[in-house]
Amino acid sequence: SMSISIFDTCSADHDLSSEDFLKCISDGAEEKFESLASGVDTFYLIFAGALVYFMQTGFAMLCAGSIRTKNVMNVLLWNLLDSCGGAIGFWSVGYAFAYGGDDDGGKTFIGHTNFFLMNGADMEQWFFQFAFACALSSIVAGTVAERTKMQAYLCYSVFLTGFVYPVVAHAFWSTNGFLSNAATDPLWGSGVIDLAGSGPVHMTGGVTALVMAIILGPRRGRFHDAEGNLLNEPCDFPPHSVALQFLGTFCLWFGWYGFNPGSTIRISSAQHGDVASLVAVNTSLGAAAGAVSAMFTKSIIETRTTGVTTYDLTAAMNGCLTGLVAVTAPCATVEPWAGFVIGVCAGWVYLLGSHLLLKYKIDDAVDAIPVHMGGGAWGVIATGLFTNASRLEAAFGMSDNIGWFYEWGRGSGNFTLLGIQIIAVFFIIGWVFFIMGPFYYVLNYLNWLRVDPLEEEVGLDLSRHKGSAYAYSDGSFRKEDVETLERRRSERTMDGSRSGKFSKSIKKIINGKDEFQDDDVPTN
Repeated sequence: SMSISIFDTCSADHDLSSEDFLKCISDGAEEKFESLASGVDTFYLIFAGALVYFMQTGFAMLCAGSIRTKNVMNVLLWNLLDSCGGAIGFWSVGYAFAYGGDDDGGKTFIGHTNFFLMNGADMEQWFFQFAFACALSSIVAGTVAERTKMQAYLCYSVFLTGFVYPVVAHAFWSTNGFLSNAATDPLWGSGVIDLAGSGPVHMTGGVTALVMAIILGPRRGRFHDAEGNLLNEPCDFPPHSVALQFLGTFCLWFGWYGFNPGSTIRISSAQHGDVASLVAVNTSLGAAAGAVSAMFTKSIIETRTTGVTTYDLTAAMNGCLTGLVAVTAPCATVEPWAGFVIGVCAGWVYLLGSHLLLKYKIDDAVDAIPVHMGGGAWGVIATGLFTNASRLEAAFGMSDNIGWFYEWGRGSGNFTLLGIQIIAVFFIIGWVFFIMGPFYYVLNYLNWLRVDPLEEEVGLDLSRHKGSAYAYSDGSFRKEDVETLERRRSERTMDGSRSGKFSKSIKKIINGKDEFQDDDVPTN
C-alpha cells in the first residue's frame, strides 16, 4: 500500500514516461524509508529508556535489602521521590542545562535554552535522559541511608538532577561540551569517549555520595561506641534481606541492557545494530567478570588470612555492579576480550575501594562509593587504554586517537585519548567536590542534614513515616528509645503542635501485639 500511494501521488503530477515521474517515485520511497527508520529509532530509545527506568526498582530493592528493618520504608519513599524530583528538576531546568543551545555552535560550559521544554525537543531524547538522571540520584540514596533528613534528600535530589549532573552531561555529550567528541572542534582533535555514562552518571553519583558521607558522618555505633570511643573493629550492620539485595542486583543488570545498548541512540541501520550488539556482549562480560573476580579474590584473601574458605554473595553482587559500571564507558569501542579484562579489574577496584572506606571510617551502607565512583573512574580510564580503532570508527566515526595499548601496536606513544579520559575523571571529581561540598556544608550548618540521634536509634520508619515496612516483633530498635521519643513528642503539644497525635499513632503501631516482650527487643 505504501508503494501504491507513492505511485498514485506521482502519476497524478507527472507523465509516467518522464524522468520527473521516476524521480518522484524515488524521492517518495526514500522519504517513506526515512520516516520508518525514524520511527524505529524512536521506539528503540523509548524502550531502552523504560529499561533504564526499571533500574529504579533495582536501586530500591538493593538499598532496602542492605539496611536494617527500621529504615526500609524511608529508603523506599526516597527512591520514589527520586523519580518525582528527577522528573520535575530535569523537565524544568536540567535538560536545558545539559543540551539547551546545542545548535548554536561554539563551546559552552552549560546549556542555556529550552527550559521547561518550551522550545520543543525530541521527546524521546528527554525521556531517555530523564531515566539517566533518576539513576544518578538513586546512587546516593543507599550510601546515606538510615541517618539523613527528608528535606536534605529532597534538596540534593533536585539540585543534583537539575544542575550538577546536567553540567557534566553537557561537557561529555553536548555538541557544545568542552570535552565532547561530537563538538565541531573537539578537545585535542578527539574529545572524551564515554558511550553511556561511567563518568557523567556513575562517577558523578559516586563522588556525590562520598562528599555527603564525609560531611554527614557514619551511622551511630558503626565506628564508635555510645560514649564516642573508637571501636577496635567496625560494627557490622548486616543486611536485613539478602533476597532483596539479590533481586535488586538482577533488576539493575537487566536494566543495564537499556542503559548501554540504548546509548547508541539509533538502531535502524546494520552498522548501528552491530554496535548495539557489541555493547550488549561487553555489558554481559563486564558484569560476569566483575562478579567472579570480586568473589573469588575475596575468598582467596580470606583463605590466606584465616585458613577458612568462604564465598561472599555481597562481594559477588557488588563486583557484578562494578563491572557493569566500568564497562559502561568503553562498551562500544573495545573488543569482547577487553570487556572481560575490564570487568576482572573492576572486581579488584571494588574490593580496594570497600577496604579504603573502612580504613578511613567512611560509612557507606551499600558500598555505592566503590561501585560507582571507583568503577566509573576505572571505566573512563580503561576506555583510554583498550579502545580499538575499528570499533571506535564504527561507533563514533573517528580513529585518529585510540587506546594507549593499541597506540603501542601502531608503534606510537600517542597519549591523546588516555590523557583526555584522565582529564575527564579529574573534571568530575573537581566539579562535584566544588559544588556539592559547600552545598552539604550549608545543609549541615542549618541542621537540615542529619536526623536527631534518638530518631536514628528508633528508626526513621517509626519516627518519620508513622509505620513500618515489617512487624515490630523483629524490629531493630530498643523499647526505651521509642518511649523516650513518645514522651518528647507528647510534650510538644504544649506548643500547639500535632506531635502528640503522631505519638499516639506510633504507640498504636508498636503495640500491635499486646505488649513488648523483652526478649523480642534486639540489643543492637
